[in-house]
Amino acid sequence: MDGTVTFSVAAGEKNGTPALADLVDVVRPIVLARLATPAATRLPRRQLAGEVETVVAEIRQRGRIEIHPDLFRDVVTALLEEIVAKAPDSPIAGDDASEEAPYDVGLGLVDLMAPAAPSSRKKDCARTKTIEAAKREIQPILMDRMDIAKAGELPRAELARQIAAIVSEIATEQKIRLNLSEQRDLVTTLLNDMLGLGPLEPLLADDAVTDIMVNGPKQVYVERRGKLEITDVTFKDNRHVMNIATRIVTRIGRRIDESSPLCDARLEDGSRVNIIIPPLAIDGPSISIRKFSKKSITLDVMAKQKNISDRMATILKIAARSRLNVLISGGTGSGKTTLLNALSQLIDHGERIVTIEDAAELQLQQPHVVRLETRPANLEGDGEITMRELVKNSLRMRPDRIILGEVRGSEAVDMLQAMNTGHEGSMCTVHANRPREALTRLENMVGMAGINLPSKAVRTQIAAAIDIIIQISRMRDGIRRVTSITEVVGMEGDVITTQELFKYEFEGEDSAGMLVGTYRSAGLRPHFTPKAGYFNLERPLLEAIG
Repeated sequence: MDGTVTFSVAAGEKNGTPALADLVDVVRPIVLARLATPAATRLPRRQLAGEVETVVAEIRQRGRIEIHPDLFRDVVTALLEEIVAKAPDSPIAGDDASEEAPYDVGLGLVDLMAPAAPSSRKKDCARTKTIEAAKREIQPILMDRMDIAKAGELPRAELARQIAAIVSEIATEQKIRLNLSEQRDLVTTLLNDMLGLGPLEPLLADDAVTDIMVNGPKQVYVERRGKLEITDVTFKDNRHVMNIATRIVTRIGRRIDESSPLCDARLEDGSRVNIIIPPLAIDGPSISIRKFSKKSITLDVMAKQKNISDRMATILKIAARSRLNVLISGGTGSGKTTLLNALSQLIDHGERIVTIEDAAELQLQQPHVVRLETRPANLEGDGEITMRELVKNSLRMRPDRIILGEVRGSEAVDMLQAMNTGHEGSMCTVHANRPREALTRLENMVGMAGINLPSKAVRTQIAAAIDIIIQISRMRDGIRRVTSITEVVGMEGDVITTQELFKYEFEGEDSAGMLVGTYRSAGLRPHFTPKAGYFNLERPLLEAIG
């Protein structure tokens, strides 16, 4: 580049070499002219470091000077310290500011580690296209210059530093003009592809997103506030989606391929994942992620959010404290697991709990929890461990309570037997639209075990095992609501008898499209009142019933 001064680090040279000193001398006048002002010196140290870095990067981008990536951090640090020294009384010179906001002067590593919010990318399509174009050009060169095997062993922060330096070098060589912010987003994208879930990372970082649905490489939907909406997130092709899917399942020792095109898995934060690929998925690999909420959802929080009423929350607290066997019923995505997590927080910390799931997602806070997870068959078709086998084994583990993430098959027999043989306070979920249907589904699942029992015997066992059924539903305004709390009373002839303690009555819709309704108590004395009395909870129970 004509008229351009080039500075590089000679072998073995460190800070204080003539190369660095000469470079600082050249850049100093421009930086000080911009930042050696009272307004700038009052900035927090981290913010000022970002300003210095931006000015130096602009000098390099405009072709005024070529700076080797190894020297870039050093020159920013030297100039930052010089500005701080010139303003000893400013906030940036204080120890508190330095400790409160440590700054890495690479490519803004503090900001780089946090993925950019999807909303900001939507507002600037041109910016996104610029980054994608730069990625297409830079990524192949980056892969050639890196040892991928060793890179995978590095901590994310160290790998980020190294990628940032190489990207800066490649951008200079290829005459790719990117501002500092675009470089940060580009490095974040490259990191996500190498270590994370690629294009899905911004969606996973968005707390407003509860579900992510990938329908092939060019169609990604999310659920926000109970409503589905399409995003501008895309993958390069089907192979790119498959790479992400494989990365998800291999972390937990499972596989996804043509011989096993279906897989349930989980992410590191507990989010549930379902993957289905061709030939079963005709339009390309499909990934469905049910994100695990980072916020702890309690019954009190649910009452504030109008998922239940205050009196219903009290009833459910008493039910959990009184060691009732609870069945949570609802449709897909209705909030069954969230409610189960909320109820489990009422379990005494002195109890031993065994949880059994297909893909572990329950997040219990008690200290004494044993988490069990099913295992699929291997390539030879051997080694499968089913839910039923885990339930049978759990009975030999001296549990106080057994919690099943979901009952969907023959394990219903063993769960009912556990509830009837001293493991009170156990909980499980089932897919059903109404409490009565939940009981019917349990009866059908007992039949799936191949045990030839009369219908009355099966129903008698269900009536003796289940104390309370909680029905939860996701309504058309996107809000999950507990629509019924139903108590199992006993048997009358061949029929299981129940009584509804609370129910949600729909009344209309407000101007914002939100449903309006009332949680009504039936005013009936609960059948489990004596049991609540055993735990000194009879009085608050009757007060809550009203």
